[in-house]
Amino acid sequence: MKEISVLIGGKAGDGINIAGMVVAHLFNRIGYRVYMYFDYPSLIKGGHNFAIIRAAEGKIGSHREKVDFILALNQDSVEFHKDLAKADTVVVYDNDRVRSEGIGVPIADILKEEGAPPVMGNSCIIGAFARAAGIEWAVLEEVFKKQVRKALEQNLKVARRGFDTAAEKKKIVPLMHDTFPVISGNEAIGLGLIHGGLDTYVAYPMTPTSNLLHFLAAVAEEHEIAVFHPENEIGVMLMALGSAYAGKKTAVGTSGGGFCLMTEGFSMAGMSEIPVVVVLGQRTGPSTGLPTYTAQSDLHFAIHAGQGEFPRLVVAPGDAEQAFSWSSAALRLAWRCQVPAIILGDKTLCEGIYSFDQAEAISPGISPPFEGIPGPGYTRYRITENGISPLLSPPAKDAVIKVNSYAHDEAGITTEKADLVAAMTEKRERKGNFLQQEVNALPSVHLEGTAGNRNTLICWGSTLGVCREVAGNLGLRLVQPIVLEPLPVEALHRALEGPGKVVVVEENVYGQLELLLARNGIRVHGHVRRYDGRPFPLEELEARVREVLA
Repeated sequence: MKEISVLIGGKAGDGINIAGMVVAHLFNRIGYRVYMYFDYPSLIKGGHNFAIIRAAEGKIGSHREKVDFILALNQDSVEFHKDLAKADTVVVYDNDRVRSEGIGVPIADILKEEGAPPVMGNSCIIGAFARAAGIEWAVLEEVFKKQVRKALEQNLKVARRGFDTAAEKKKIVPLMHDTFPVISGNEAIGLGLIHGGLDTYVAYPMTPTSNLLHFLAAVAEEHEIAVFHPENEIGVMLMALGSAYAGKKTAVGTSGGGFCLMTEGFSMAGMSEIPVVVVLGQRTGPSTGLPTYTAQSDLHFAIHAGQGEFPRLVVAPGDAEQAFSWSSAALRLAWRCQVPAIILGDKTLCEGIYSFDQAEAISPGISPPFEGIPGPGYTRYRITENGISPLLSPPAKDAVIKVNSYAHDEAGITTEKADLVAAMTEKRERKGNFLQQEVNALPSVHLEGTAGNRNTLICWGSTLGVCREVAGNLGLRLVQPIVLEPLPVEALHRALEGPGKVVVVEENVYGQLELLLARNGIRVHGHVRRYDGRPFPLEELEARVREVLA
């Protein structure tokens, strides 16, 4: 088999996310590229959790409608996913909690005999799966030794018991390919921020960016990062502004509801010209909505957040490699242009698990910030041709560095004089124009295919993975604007040249990218949208794109 999909399911507390990661690493170890989608309800306890792990020979970033194996730790894992089963799907199940055809594993007896806690049931069923899939024990043992950090020996014993219980049903042929690191989108964002020079990270936990806080806290000492967890999102943004004013490259993490609370501080960043980066992980809204599910419905919010007019950068990476590259770029561009920036992800990207190809994670070159010279003549908001004032951070000898959220003059002194207000507004406008030039000089539009591909698929953010495969299957060009504010209009027009049809794929109901494109003179011929909190499976999107192009 050159491609395989596995679903593992159970209740909260069964360690489904960790188990899915182990299965992903197992596929990675035998030469496959992997992608994992994790689905869980917004409950402290209870509810059905499941992960779909897909492995293939080439690069992937989506799941399929059907799976080859179902690993069931409870009855719901069989009943809820009947529609995912094929005629030859193999069910490996806990025969104490599940009634099904397939391979029953006496997990309760094994755990009791080994004196193991209930959570190790996932190790037992992974062992049984490995045997059923024809994966050698030595391979599974190697993966456990690298990925299981607690009670390794006991987990290995339990896994071996499960392995010995099962029988081979399908043979997964190892591929002679190099292995890749397997990381989450949040980890890729965190690594990108570190690469960009991150000094400080401030966040209040909010799905789907909570794991970014945990990741950066875990590596903070190694990378000399200060990580803070204030009492709420208002405190997060204000602390970040103080940190950035003091010269520390600072980022914050949140989701839509948290960013609502941050918007006044975000506007302050625009007026005070303090660079700060917001990692905004979208989820289904409005309000609390579906806190643990995905959406692409905050694009217009990100572009227009805050009162008044001021430039900002919004980037929307589509996979782990772009998450690394453009998180680094966003931090550096924010400091070069002294603007707030948003890294716009979503639940699918942030919590998705990907094979990470370091050769593709090339961060675009960006010049350093415009540094000021200390001295009594320094003014924080000096009017310049490109709108960007020389930057200094305290302490600076013989220089007063005053920042202000009010309308102000070049020295940062509050003013209500009409000519000064107009001059500083025009300064910010010129800065926005300079930011546009910087964006235009970068590979801010991702293009796959050539003019020979008559029709075109446009996507943004995490739909890149599924759209890439659909475009390849249907012979379409693929166009993905990575920077969404300021929009690289000229590059988009060049990418879309040709007589064919253009179809936009989005996970929102209003077609927010389609509206943004229309506002900039780019008309499309059709669209495909999904807005139920779930990402597109490959087969569904391909069928719907075919309908639009017919």
